[in-house]
Amino acid sequence: MKEKQFAVLGLGRFGEALAITLSELGCNVVVVDNDEEKIQNIANLVTYAVQADVTDINALKSIGLKNVDAVVVSITSDINSSIMGIVNAQELGINEIYGKANNAQHEKVLLKLGVKKVFSPERDMGERVAHNLFSGDFIDILELDTNHSIVEVESLHIWEEKTLEQLNLREKHGLNVIAIRSLDVLNASPLASDVIHAGDKLIVMGENRSINEINKLSRKDH
Repeated sequence: MKEKQFAVLGLGRFGEALAITLSELGCNVVVVDNDEEKIQNIANLVTYAVQADVTDINALKSIGLKNVDAVVVSITSDINSSIMGIVNAQELGINEIYGKANNAQHEKVLLKLGVKKVFSPERDMGERVAHNLFSGDFIDILELDTNHSIVEVESLHIWEEKTLEQLNLREKHGLNVIAIRSLDVLNASPLASDVIHAGDKLIVMGENRSINEINKLSRKDH
């Protein structure tokens, strides 16, 4: 399974955190910003960084933006640039487009344009959104501190028809299973004897590094 390719248009604090975290998760990340200094600062941390005007569709064509799987337009300082970045991504045929808004009016405009989801600085941090994008499912993530979180992860095929005791995820991966979701049924008090079935999702608590490794395995597994 090929790694998902993301483009982040706009390198404010949100866009920078988003791009760097996606890259750390093993994704191919293209970043675009008009500020040369911002591009230089992030160049070694992502797959490809280019100084360009996101409102110029020809510039976006020249860097091959149409080849990415998803675009996040994280510009809020200039609503026109935000809108044009989304419109250009649509014209390039990119189906998975996300936007960032700095107020309710901006968010309303972006939703009218047909973006998949709008991120608000008041609700979302760049790293949290990156984990959601990487998993492909917008589940709630509770950040306990900078290094630990509670998240929902998809079960691996090698976990199927095995009990939690057999999997021993705490010893092997440093993860504590606090719930199991089977279809629409949530087991909020899992026992060591509970069996994991195909399609189950586990709500786990642990270090972000361990969670990221499981997410990488899950992407390859599915």
